[in-house]
Amino acid sequence: MENDITVYVGLDVHKDSITVAYAIGMQEVELFGKIGTMQIDVDRLCKRLQSKGRHIHFVYEAGPSGYGLYRRLVNKGYDCMVCAPSLIPRKPGDRVKTDRRDAIKLVRSLRAGDLSAVHVPTVEDEAFRDLARAWSAAREDLKQARQRVKSFLLTHGIHYLGRPNWGPAHRRWLSTFSFDSAWQQLAFNEHRRTIEDRLAQCERLEQALQEAVVGWRFYPVVLALQAMRGISFTTAIGLVSELGDLSRFEHPRQLMAWIGVTPSEYSSGGKRRQGSITKTGNSYARKLLVESAWSYRHPARVSVDSQRRHEGIPKPIIDRAWDAQLRLCRRYRKLVARGKSANVAIIAVARELVGFIWDVGRLGMSHASSRSATPA
Repeated sequence: MENDITVYVGLDVHKDSITVAYAIGMQEVELFGKIGTMQIDVDRLCKRLQSKGRHIHFVYEAGPSGYGLYRRLVNKGYDCMVCAPSLIPRKPGDRVKTDRRDAIKLVRSLRAGDLSAVHVPTVEDEAFRDLARAWSAAREDLKQARQRVKSFLLTHGIHYLGRPNWGPAHRRWLSTFSFDSAWQQLAFNEHRRTIEDRLAQCERLEQALQEAVVGWRFYPVVLALQAMRGISFTTAIGLVSELGDLSRFEHPRQLMAWIGVTPSEYSSGGKRRQGSITKTGNSYARKLLVESAWSYRHPARVSVDSQRRHEGIPKPIIDRAWDAQLRLCRRYRKLVARGKSANVAIIAVARELVGFIWDVGRLGMSHASSRSATPA
């Protein structure tokens, strides 16, 4: 049938406009023009493209506009891809970038199969991730507010004689300290008030996370990951909210590459050269992963806090977490004994930790599915 043909459509999406290019089958790419971002503009575009072919494939780059356009197109029955901008093929000598050229390039790359799709979370998963990211941002704001207070005191030659770790003694000293100048005292009080506001914000968001995670579909994964050493409740929530559905990774090496803890490589001929980790993918998940890996410097043991987190978790998951602890602690000691620096050893441990996270997370989901499938 003459109309049974695929139309490839590239969308260069911005806040107020979308530049559209398309190609009918293997024909030359044509520029459609610029449209608005409202629902009626997208509907009008789809209606005009339907006359050019039966199958329409859309593609646009992941960006600040989110996944609203993707969901609208998918709900209307079209194929749509959100591609990773960093993985779009680019010519070394290409120094001209415009919206029209970007849209045309997307069409050609989509037709050639050279684009890599990003994972689009469900509406519920994205909402929970937004809540987890708000809590993470509040913690970062608290850290910066505390640093500003320390810098303010250091600027005026004031030193705390104990450990400035924001413990009870340190906070008590800050609350009783005063400056001779009223202006400096006002500035100091405002810095301290910012810390109190950020603390209250962190407590509100953490309480909201504890209440919301119970009804989340990945709650079994959050519980399962807490059986592992170095992964607390907040760390597990941060990792799962960023990783999403672990079943989309067929092998743990894919998850390692997605987080960016695989070594870079430049091999040619008979020479193989490996360098530092790629640091691609999700930087926040990689940060949480490395922070968890530092706990494996110490000998393997089950602390009181770990025993508390193990309550209610199936035994196969606890056994797998113990296997991970034995292997990773031994791995760290061997690398340090061979002369590797602590940072290099921790990155190697973090890479292997990803494999255990992949395995434990899938075990958590499988046990939850089996319990739900069992009749009461």
